[in-house]
Amino acid sequence: MPREHATLGGGCFWCLEAVFVRLAGVESVESGYAGGARPHPSYEQVCSGATGHAEVIRVEFDPTVLPYPVLLELFFAFHDPTTLNRQGPDSGTQYRSIILTESPEQHRDAASTIAKLTASETFGAPIVTEVRELDRFWPAEPGHRQYYDRNPDQAYCRAMIAPKIAKLRAEHAHRLRP
Repeated sequence: MPREHATLGGGCFWCLEAVFVRLAGVESVESGYAGGARPHPSYEQVCSGATGHAEVIRVEFDPTVLPYPVLLELFFAFHDPTTLNRQGPDSGTQYRSIILTESPEQHRDAASTIAKLTASETFGAPIVTEVRELDRFWPAEPGHRQYYDRNPDQAYCRAMIAPKIAKLRAEHAHRLRP
């Protein structure tokens, strides 16, 4: 089966990971850092805002089950792409909305998706999502992997992630893993 990767940032990587890991066609989701200059960044360094990296997820997926344009639609459905360097209570460049592409086709699809969402005025404000080529993905420390599934009762998880999971089940149930 063919596999592709998508690297996306839309706020805290725990939030996006919890959504994407539940989707049919997704083989794996890894939280990490990308878009900055510092090699081998740590969570603390990225949170300082000094590395230029964003918190991102790297999604391995089967495009015959979950085509990249559909994956992008889901990405936009689960974060606010109109707030610069902020998602909910999280602020700083590490929480920016970003799509890091791995091919000219991905770049074209990202630009096309943003153009369609802009034309339809889906969000009622300009989309500030950065689209650029992926340079390097740096995996997050093990403690950040499957964070929601390991800590569902943690306050941040209950307040920020559980509503996204509820939205996924309510509005996109047909996209869930069997």
